Amino acid sequence: MRFLFWSATFVIPQSLRLSNHEPVNFVTGSSGYKSPSRFNDQPITRMEAPTIAMSGTLFTPGTITVRPVSAFDAACILAALWAFAKVLRAARWRMKTTQLRGPPSTSIIYGVSRDLVASTNYGAMYERWADKRVHLGALKYVPHAEYGVVYKIPTILGRSAIVLCDPKAIAHFYARDTWTYVHTPLSLTLLENLTGRGLLWAQGESHSRQRKSLTPAFSNAAIRKLTSVFYDSAYKAKSAWDAVIESSKEGTAVIEVQNWMNHVALDTIGIAGFSHDFGSLAGKHSVVTEVFDSFGSNPKVTVLSRLVFLLAQVFPVLTKIPTQRKKLTNKLNAIMGEIFNDLLVRSRREKDMNVSDTDAGKSIMGLLVKAEDQDAELHLSNEEVLAQMKVLLIAGYETTSISLTWALLELSKHPNVQTRLREELLSFGPDPTYDQLKANLPYLDAVVHEILRIHPPIRVFTRVASADDVIPLSEPMCTASGKMTESISVAKGTFISIPIASINRSTAIWGPDAKQFKPDRWITEEGISGKAKEVQGHRHLLTFVDGPRTCLGKDFAITEFKTVLSVLVKNFVFELRDGPESGVEIVRGLLPRPRIVGEDGIGVPLRIRRHE
Repeated sequence: MRFLFWSATFVIPQSLRLSNHEPVNFVTGSSGYKSPSRFNDQPITRMEAPTIAMSGTLFTPGTITVRPVSAFDAACILAALWAFAKVLRAARWRMKTTQLRGPPSTSIIYGVSRDLVASTNYGAMYERWADKRVHLGALKYVPHAEYGVVYKIPTILGRSAIVLCDPKAIAHFYARDTWTYVHTPLSLTLLENLTGRGLLWAQGESHSRQRKSLTPAFSNAAIRKLTSVFYDSAYKAKSAWDAVIESSKEGTAVIEVQNWMNHVALDTIGIAGFSHDFGSLAGKHSVVTEVFDSFGSNPKVTVLSRLVFLLAQVFPVLTKIPTQRKKLTNKLNAIMGEIFNDLLVRSRREKDMNVSDTDAGKSIMGLLVKAEDQDAELHLSNEEVLAQMKVLLIAGYETTSISLTWALLELSKHPNVQTRLREELLSFGPDPTYDQLKANLPYLDAVVHEILRIHPPIRVFTRVASADDVIPLSEPMCTASGKMTESISVAKGTFISIPIASINRSTAIWGPDAKQFKPDRWITEEGISGKAKEVQGHRHLLTFVDGPRTCLGKDFAITEFKTVLSVLVKNFVFELRDGPESGVEIVRGLLPRPRIVGEDGIGVPLRIRRHE
């Protein structure tokens, strides 16, 4: 391949008076170039190139020529231009961004990203870098020169990200999410591949419009009507477990609870969201269930998958490499699209027939179909409706099942908490209504929120600045130059990360018992420290994030969580199969999940017996 570049360009005025010479007249050729017609009263042909004395220098005018340039030369020129642009951008970034302290890079290629991905407790790494004190045990601290509540970490290929651990800075950040702080290119690519251009993917005006269209489906009135669906799924699981225990001679059974919580969550979102019963609790084979389970069946991350994930932060196109996870994502997307297209056809047909009393008409999908006919302000396209359905299925399945599994694990490890919760539920009497779940069972509420605090399904939240900004701080901090500042400047293009898991469990924010599973902190007057109260999220947690992207299904998820947990704890006693010293580790499904050490896949086997 060869490229054409102008090899030279001569700019010659119309009338050129040279030393000791008459003016030169020019004739315009077809190309627009003007060549001299006469010089010193001698005619000049078009192709001649006379030599002209120019201030003592010989000057030979010539025609513009085109010289072919090799692909290598072209690549070098483009590379030089790219490098120059990068240098200018870097210089602007340094001028506009406060230079912060932070941990040194451990890899020329990966910075500290590989360390974070490989860590079994990367929340502790973020906390150690932020806190000036290192927690060594109950009430034990030692001074440590770390980097403060806002710091910089080196990432992939020389990039960096600013990490916010300051409540005031975080509140400022979330208030401007979707506008000043937007998805990274990698996030946009992954979300579009998995769910399409729905609520999770959208930003700015598109996000506001889609969220407004979905809001009625998650109102208190709507969730109140769905509470019976939550109970129905919980009692289906109870009946199945009763049958398993009944068949056991010892009156106990070892049950793999994580798979059951997956099925509870899937059937619940299927009926509540789409008026469709996946039937997984009844043992019905579902391709959706099979694919979801496949994500956790081989949670070991290969070297290739980890490398692709890390480098894709700079080159999102790498997400197209057909890794095993990519193939599963494509399969899930195709299956969801096929199922939801069929469900949409049915729902539209029922709407056209004015069948308003059906379950489909009252489901979340029914409201989405109605939004197709709304005015421009709330209208959803067919592509957006399908995307919302995928978002609802994945969010409703993954986050709820993970939280329920963690709850059963923590109650098994803390039998005194389990007993106290059961006593509250039994003394209350019949199954509580939606309003009673919200207001009349304080210890159930405390257990649920403590699980959400120490085991948030989403652990890190990252955005990129779409404009220059100044972020205020709640306390002065030291910059890289040694100066104290009460705010930091960030330039357009700066990556900002919020380590949710770290902040939810930070000893600097939640006190010395922050790492402990302690539901009482939600009941006692002094349970939540003054610093924690500065965190502006739901109940001072970042589990549901904050600002314009606060989880729309928050109340849906909490009500389902409380409903299912109340039924199971009232009727069963849970223990760790191998005793209280059983280890728990984090493995990768669609989202990080717990697993008992030594188990395959995402196994969480618990010993369960009926409560008599």
